[in-house]
Amino acid sequence: MSNIKITIEHKYRGSIALPSNRYAKDVFFRVKQAYANHEKMGIHLVFSQHKLKALQSYQKGGAVDELQNLELYIELGKILGFKTEDAIKLKNSIIFINDAAHSNFNIKKRLKLINKKEISKAQDNYLFWDIENFSSIASIFSYIIEPYEIEDHHIFMAANPDSLYLKRAEWEANLYDYGKTLNSFNFIKCGHGKDVADDVLLNEFKALKLKNTNVFMLSFDRELKERFCEMTDKSNNLFIMGK
Repeated sequence: MSNIKITIEHKYRGSIALPSNRYAKDVFFRVKQAYANHEKMGIHLVFSQHKLKALQSYQKGGAVDELQNLELYIELGKILGFKTEDAIKLKNSIIFINDAAHSNFNIKKRLKLINKKEISKAQDNYLFWDIENFSSIASIFSYIIEPYEIEDHHIFMAANPDSLYLKRAEWEANLYDYGKTLNSFNFIKCGHGKDVADDVLLNEFKALKLKNTNVFMLSFDRELKERFCEMTDKSNNLFIMGK
């Protein structure tokens, strides 16, 4: 990103970080000109009607550029003093639509059997969940916990203190829909330094010495995936998140 000055009628109004995508500069000048001309402000200055309709569904790449340009418009509103409620509403809608689609895709399409070619018979099911890195609670219940009937005491969650402080209320609110709280499971609040969520989950897995079990490990950390794979018994089916 690069900073650009906001000058209206030869008067300096401030500066703003310009996103490094090909539409950002056009959005900036279009919004600035509309404001200077006392035109009606709104998200029509950021997107065409065709694009606004397209943003009602999942966007390949997570709509990164579109979200950046919406944020640019919102920040311009703060500096110049015009209302941006429509942009904030659209931004939240885009995030919700793309997060939900991305999460469902990750769970349904990217959960892979990693330690063998064929699934063997399993007598039990366990879930090890680094919740701060993969917090889509609804899709995890829909695609893993409920279909495999994983019992609460077979679910191990971990989170570091910073993430717990920022996201606990959100996690608890989402779990409430399923009649659960974080304390319904084996939830571990980690410390700082070496006592991180990954190591805590791995140690819990190691201590259980599971056999003939479906083991679900939810994390995008490549090293953790490898360590789980090295440590699992050959009789287990180890499922992790693929690329």
